[in-house]
Amino acid sequence: ACSHGILAISIELYKKGASTSSVIAFLLASPWANLPITILLFGFFGVKAVFIVLSALVIAMVTGLIYQVLERKGMIECNHCTMGEDKAVLTNFSIIADVKKRFRNYKFTAKNNIEVIKGVFKGSWSLSKMVMWWLLIGMLMASFARAYIPEHLFMTYMGPTFLGLLVTLFFATIIEVCSEGSSPLAFEIFRQTGAFGNSFIFLMAGVATDYTEIGLIGSNIGKKAALWLPVITVPQILILGYLFNNLL
Repeated sequence: ACSHGILAISIELYKKGASTSSVIAFLLASPWANLPITILLFGFFGVKAVFIVLSALVIAMVTGLIYQVLERKGMIECNHCTMGEDKAVLTNFSIIADVKKRFRNYKFTAKNNIEVIKGVFKGSWSLSKMVMWWLLIGMLMASFARAYIPEHLFMTYMGPTFLGLLVTLFFATIIEVCSEGSSPLAFEIFRQTGAFGNSFIFLMAGVATDYTEIGLIGSNIGKKAALWLPVITVPQILILGYLFNNLL
């Protein structure tokens, strides 16, 4: 799913009982660590896409751990936490045992198998429509940038410099495009400037500073939980972007 779809799932997870830290970690990792986007990133960036996916996971885990500390200190909202710890829910639950149980109970009949196949195709088609729409928007924006923005402007303002990192961060914040749509734009930045770190910042900061995302977190979880998101994530993103520009 795209980042906005992930946002809806994250809010629903919170309503179902997930802690704030878990929701935030899921929200940061899922837009870049899900299969369709991973394939898309590899198509654009090749092997370097590994660094985007792994960095997203690292930022998600670090941010989630920091949120756990904030939960324990009562510095963020967490309706499903008691003294900083998640309430005990299904403590004896086993994913493996649950999968085995479902597998044993499933009846491998022609009718059931056909229904499963229909469900897979229906879900795939629904996901494709959502992904392709945003991907098309991103490709149109990238094409516009390639055709009408001179290359020297890219190099001057979005090159592999500290100013370039900040300018990229600014545009990532104000451009409201889903993760699929931001991927072609990020690749265009990379193609024009060769600054892989800037592309990473454009992708990751687009999720971490998305005002729709922050607004929904604020209205569904709490204002403090929403405000801490860019405070914690943006420094990590800038540091990794700087390292990528200088080491890759």
